[in-house]
Amino acid sequence: MNYSIIAYIIGWILNFEALFMALPCITAIFYHEHSGWAFFLSAMFCLLIGIPLVQKKTKNKIFYTREGCVTVALSWIILSIMGALPFLIGGVISNPIDAVFETVSGFTTTGASILLDVESLPKCMLMWRSFTHWIGGMGVLVFILCLLPLTGGDGGYHVNLMKAESPGPSVSKLVPQVQSTAKILYSIYLTLTVIEFVLLLFGKMSVFDALTTSFGTAGTGGFGIKNDSIAGYSPYIQYVVTIFMILFGINFSAYFLLLSKKLRQAIHMEEVRWYLIIIFASIVFISFNARAMFSTLEETIRHVSFQVASVITTTGFATTDFDLWPEFSRTILVILMFIGACAGSTGGGIKVSRFILLIKTMKKELHTYLHPRSVRKIQLDGKVVEHNVLRSTNVYMIAYILIFVASVLLISLDNFDLTTNFTAVSATLNNIGPGLELVGPTQNFSLFSNGSKLILIFDMLAGRLELFPLLLLFVRDSWRRF
Repeated sequence: MNYSIIAYIIGWILNFEALFMALPCITAIFYHEHSGWAFFLSAMFCLLIGIPLVQKKTKNKIFYTREGCVTVALSWIILSIMGALPFLIGGVISNPIDAVFETVSGFTTTGASILLDVESLPKCMLMWRSFTHWIGGMGVLVFILCLLPLTGGDGGYHVNLMKAESPGPSVSKLVPQVQSTAKILYSIYLTLTVIEFVLLLFGKMSVFDALTTSFGTAGTGGFGIKNDSIAGYSPYIQYVVTIFMILFGINFSAYFLLLSKKLRQAIHMEEVRWYLIIIFASIVFISFNARAMFSTLEETIRHVSFQVASVITTTGFATTDFDLWPEFSRTILVILMFIGACAGSTGGGIKVSRFILLIKTMKKELHTYLHPRSVRKIQLDGKVVEHNVLRSTNVYMIAYILIFVASVLLISLDNFDLTTNFTAVSATLNNIGPGLELVGPTQNFSLFSNGSKLILIFDMLAGRLELFPLLLLFVRDSWRRF
């Protein structure tokens, strides 16, 4: 294990986190809030640790996959712990575990909260909560890759970091240079965020509300600045947020292909096509089943479309209490929690591409039973899927199921009902936010014990980092020196 280079990268993480805290500081100055000092002090503490770590240049340039995974996992843990300091210093949250829970929920774009009344928070705190979504949506290390040749510019270093942090069964470079790929991804991400922000302003939303809502939508996080989430805003605002939640759940490679004028390749992306089909089918079925819950057809379609988009993209915003919908509709939403958005998007969940690969693998095995001597390759978007991708998908599903079952079992010690426990783990492991029953869209996660919150914190981090980087922290061989 190359500890020196890991420390060097973590140092840059802390320095950038200090820079990120400038936005809530500016917000506090603008609104004359004393809580801004909490961010200033936290930023100074980040720099106090981060600057010495980046001053010492490492001579050992070896950086393999295990370094990439360990670096990403440790970076997200440290990022979350330091990001929780403003809540504690500012006196907004007194329990350290609650503060870390709220921050992890922000950076992992989960949107699960322990706060009972978000409208009572200073605006600088609300800005920080929403901004953590935007930072974590595309990934903080992807952001740093845009700006710095962290380890001497060798593409292998960058690939190992990007593989560990990017969502999906596999990561491909859009262009030969990984750093250029990171810049393209963040350019698309920033552009879509700005477009949504402008459209929300056209809907007579305040600048503060439009900015925080855009951050939450872009990162598919879902921290609201109102106690009723998005329910109090106009239908126009709700439609805009619905559209952009769906857009941010699409594989960003599709946008790159469109910008490269490769329209046919973009249209023929299987994952994007099935993602949109699932959304459309879910809206149709739920609208028919839950039509009695609303007074008009327009209202039905608007609320159902919003919630379907919010759940499948794992954003977690709400315009209505979908926990009151019929069982058939609620069941569809729970299924969507697991499916999630596309790989290479800011959305969470298992990912549509993994389900496509699993179904194709099952069809191949059934065909092999009938024709034992046949040789059949699994293809996605017209390309043969490599065996290691299929293997990692199968292992991912096994690890996912084991973590899910263990988490439900452990938090059941708090003695809440099965629906609450099951959907609480679903909401955190899939980075969604709200579940059903006691963790429904009008409730929160404050009812759980500190032990259960630690389990759910682990689930949020594991879900955002695609399980393996976090699990490797518990493998002894990961820590052995060369």
